Amino acid sequence: MMTAIKSRVAPTITNEAAIACIGMYCMAVVMGYGRFLFTATLPDIMVQLSLSTTIAGWLASINYIGYFIGALIAMFVPQRATWQTMTLWAIISVVTTMLLVIPNMSLTLWYIIRLIAGIASGVAMILSSSFVIQNLSPERRSILSAVHYAGIGVGISASAIVTWWLLILGYHFDVIWLVAGCTSLPLIWLLYAIKPKPVNSLESQLTDSKQHVSVHQSYLNFKRSLYEAISGHHKALALLFVSYILAGFGYISSATFLPVMAAQRLTTHTYAGLMIWLVVGIFAMLSNPLWGALAKRIGETKTLMGLTVLQALGMCLPIWLEGAVGLYANAAILGLTFVGMVSMTLTLFKNINPTYSNLLIALATLAYALGQFLGPLVTVALAGEDGNFNAGLLVAAIGLMIGLILIIMFRRQSPTLS
Repeated sequence: MMTAIKSRVAPTITNEAAIACIGMYCMAVVMGYGRFLFTATLPDIMVQLSLSTTIAGWLASINYIGYFIGALIAMFVPQRATWQTMTLWAIISVVTTMLLVIPNMSLTLWYIIRLIAGIASGVAMILSSSFVIQNLSPERRSILSAVHYAGIGVGISASAIVTWWLLILGYHFDVIWLVAGCTSLPLIWLLYAIKPKPVNSLESQLTDSKQHVSVHQSYLNFKRSLYEAISGHHKALALLFVSYILAGFGYISSATFLPVMAAQRLTTHTYAGLMIWLVVGIFAMLSNPLWGALAKRIGETKTLMGLTVLQALGMCLPIWLEGAVGLYANAAILGLTFVGMVSMTLTLFKNINPTYSNLLIALATLAYALGQFLGPLVTVALAGEDGNFNAGLLVAAIGLMIGLILIIMFRRQSPTLS
């Protein structure tokens, strides 16, 4: 009787297309809401709480510190615990968005909540991707994984639409975060409904043995794996890691403050910042299929080089074009490039040493998070009291061009991976 009731409450989902769509929903929640809803609501938050640009930058950066910590945690999660841990951190991410509705929060509580949201996003981003892709058959993995990652663009678009809709109705950021939290709750039920594919007995035994080793032995195992992962690839990995730090640094200046820049410059256009942020989300949804198809023709390295140049150009457009054209063009290029750059770079890391691809991807995520942490701090420092973001955008573009040089050096170092 209890089994029948449980099956009705939480039916088992095994359909691969459904799993990919749930993965898209998960990415929309942990990335679109857990990380980027702050960007959509930042102009309203700054007005309602009378926050300075400097404090806004620190609130953004503390979230990326959390993302760094979350990525670090995800590196050490045993395989058998991946599913449970991912679900747990997805729930924490949802709860975090609910906590943000508290009116008149102290700045300390804001920092704590942004940190928790970042940790939750970092863990859930990596582990949800691992779980979803593992539950897709090899022949459908390429297409359906693109559906999963499209959740980033869907979440960004949703954050813009929800914020826009509720601001029109006269509400502010507290209600916006409450609605975001409520619309995230079904994800918990859907995650529990997925039935993981069974592991073979050998993999199960290996996982069980890993779970019973000491902390010291875990450290030694990690150290040995790290040595084997980078052995013979030191120069190529170093070049790619530094370029990825600069990629995180380059895009985040615009990704954090684009709606704020729109509110500053387009004073006669109501909700211009949200319109621009919606453009980012729409183009982000198009990114993976477009650049994935191009990479099949010319290779990941050449595609990444082109994306880097395009994103650097996008950073300069609001400097060269003061009106709406520069901001909207920056938004379109930002959405079109940043997801593709992540996808191309992680594929290159995987191809360098496929045996240790998970470890290298986790380390790359740490590098990207480091760049994202530094970006807002440098941007607000350069913005000064008048809040002019042009200098920050210029530095971001310079960082991306340095990253391009490193990618060219990487291509010469590893021509077989291009």
